[in-house]
Amino acid sequence: MNIYVLLKQTFDTEERIVITNGEVSDDGVKYVINPYDEYAVEEALRQKEQHGGTITVLSAGPERTAEALRTALAMGADEAVLITDDHIASDEYSVSKVLAAYLGKHSPDLILGGNFSVDSGGGQVAVRIAQLLGIPHVSSITKLMISGKTAEAQRDSEGDTETVELSLPALFTAQQGLNDPRYPSLPGIMKAKKKPFQTLSLADLGISETDITPKTRRLSLTLPPARKAGQLMKGDMAQQAAQLVQLLRTEAKLI
Repeated sequence: MNIYVLLKQTFDTEERIVITNGEVSDDGVKYVINPYDEYAVEEALRQKEQHGGTITVLSAGPERTAEALRTALAMGADEAVLITDDHIASDEYSVSKVLAAYLGKHSPDLILGGNFSVDSGGGQVAVRIAQLLGIPHVSSITKLMISGKTAEAQRDSEGDTETVELSLPALFTAQQGLNDPRYPSLPGIMKAKKKPFQTLSLADLGISETDITPKTRRLSLTLPPARKAGQLMKGDMAQQAAQLVQLLRTEAKLI
């Protein structure tokens, strides 16, 4: 089975976000594998243990993304591909076009990715790739069972569970609860250094900058306003209710 995992490098979720000149500052920031993509890597490893095959982790991003890909190799993936080019924008349309251009030249049986990335939260890349490749997809899965060329997935659906059956090749995005990602072992880290790692550019894929022109543009970026100190109401219940109504009308202007 040819398994591909879409991977993105993001800020560590414990990092404090700092905005400088309208951009997120990455000075001294720790980067990690997007947490939802970790579930995808783990699921790929489990499917390989059951059905055999090879796992390729794939990413489009800056050169520093190599660190996240090597972590996935240390977890047990077989090879990694990094597509890096200054002309690749962060727009999810552009990224999906790049990744689909690579996948279209190969024959994936199973594509896994995270439900969304914790930095942008768009959740569009994987779904767009499925559309570009013309294959079915199921998002936000919490269980995946494969038998031959048939897959059965369970997914979150508005607080309920939906079961979907479809034929491979197909794409799935992982939700929290799908599994518990393993930690890279010391032998795994050592083996990762010798595993195939390919770095490609847009030219290598046969696509140009105009082919991936962004569909969206960020106009501004600001942090939420600082939270104001709370107020403690005094008096009996009737007095407190009256004070609350007065504040909602004069300060919050909600009524």
